[in-house]
Amino acid sequence: MQLIFYGADREVTGSCHCLMVNGKKILIDCGLQQGADEDDNHRLPFYASQIDYVLVTHAHIDHSGRLPLLIKNGYQGKIYASGMTCSLLSIMLRDSAHIQEMDAVNENRKGKRAGREPEEPIYTIEDAQDTLTRLVPYPYGEMVELCEGVRFRFTDAGHLLGSASIEMWLTENGQTEKIVFSGDIGNTNQPIIRDPQYMEQADYVVMESTYGDRDHEKSEDYVAALADIFEKTLSAGGNVVIPSFAVGRTQELLYYIREMKERGLVKCNPDFPVYVDSPLAAEATKIYSGNLAGYADEDTVNVVKSGFKPISFSNLNICASVEESKALNMDNVPKVILSSSGMCEAGRIRHHLKHNLWRPECAVVFVGYQANGTLGRILLDGVKQVKLFGEEIAVQAHIYNFKGLSAHADRTGLLRWIQAFQKKPRRVFVVHGETEVCDAFCSSLRQLGYDAMTPNYESVFDLAENEVLEEGIAPEARHPQKTGKGRKYSAPFARLLEAGKRLLQVIQKNEGGANKDLAKFADQVLTLCDKWDR
Repeated sequence: MQLIFYGADREVTGSCHCLMVNGKKILIDCGLQQGADEDDNHRLPFYASQIDYVLVTHAHIDHSGRLPLLIKNGYQGKIYASGMTCSLLSIMLRDSAHIQEMDAVNENRKGKRAGREPEEPIYTIEDAQDTLTRLVPYPYGEMVELCEGVRFRFTDAGHLLGSASIEMWLTENGQTEKIVFSGDIGNTNQPIIRDPQYMEQADYVVMESTYGDRDHEKSEDYVAALADIFEKTLSAGGNVVIPSFAVGRTQELLYYIREMKERGLVKCNPDFPVYVDSPLAAEATKIYSGNLAGYADEDTVNVVKSGFKPISFSNLNICASVEESKALNMDNVPKVILSSSGMCEAGRIRHHLKHNLWRPECAVVFVGYQANGTLGRILLDGVKQVKLFGEEIAVQAHIYNFKGLSAHADRTGLLRWIQAFQKKPRRVFVVHGETEVCDAFCSSLRQLGYDAMTPNYESVFDLAENEVLEEGIAPEARHPQKTGKGRKYSAPFARLLEAGKRLLQVIQKNEGGANKDLAKFADQVLTLCDKWDR
């Protein structure tokens, strides 16, 4: 009975964990990495054909975006998720595949001129469509027998429509352990979606920590605070550009903007134009406007039943075509533009940044987490110039970080979630956070009496014995690093060199145990060669 950590370990994106029970391998999430670590997206750290089952916490790409790669590489089984997650995956995975294909086309156009070999996309729309045929929906609260010795149940995590924490009961050799995968834990009092639902018992918990070292900024009135930014920018003749995740964040912002208009909070133009420039967001908004019973909060369900549309208002415009998107930057009327992606790594948002960042009368408002290495984080860190589409762009627009609208629980919310368990779990694994944040939140848990740890990538833990079997790979060893005269080695080769150096030191010092270390070194060589071969 083992737990293996394959992603979002001392990192924020790329969630992926694996259980081994009774000879079966069960994957929990298979997400894309974003920012500095996205080069890892082209490969999986395991053989896809050896995975027996897949469970998904929610539809965000950093938890689901490598599912088509899993299928492409030979996974033959089903994919289990909540009903709403299955609905959202149907648009998100197709959109992600389209981005992968377009990225490959663009790279190959450049590569051809440079004489490089053509690259394949990580996966194609056909792979995404194949993935959708594997989806098996289940409602919150239903106990499911997955296979011999394994049961699971989805519980509302309050992060996104359909988002779930996954409770799992594992029985092997007569011993039963309960493990909970938190998924992304939602913030409280968000529009549309319900607050996170708490659980009462677990032996082990795998818990996110995105904001584990801080609390969100509190505001008496988020709508009024956001309206103040709109008022300042639109009255100065500028555009408000909001990089926003197409699913979840965009719909919540539309909810707030509707309220803003109803209250007349933007005096310079009470009926200011709002553009949603994302075909994916447009499709997701249709889902958010449909039957939300069982997923949305009670107030939203009631207003939808009455015929009222909580995310619709006058002067709301959807840009479906590329031509409509381009036209926004030819139009001088001050406006609000919501466009994806939320971390500015892909999509139409990059074009809007190119046309608005250099204008001091404009504003860029961030309303979600920005991972290390992403353009969004670089802008928040105060860079004065960025390169977009081969052109140097001065950053003169006002940059706002509106943390109060985060879909993630803050430190207080995370502690409230874990303290809802009536008895402290045997161990809490802190994941899905930058290294410093994981360590800080882990320290907070230990001060409260929890046995908590921050596992490395590819760590292996024995759930039956409550012990670490393999320490895994620390972030500094996993990612590319420079050695010698500035030469850049791949992460596996850098680790191989380090292992060789340690072995050499043992032999040179004539210390005992050299044979044991030699055997371990040989095993590392075989393992790394196996990964390169894939």
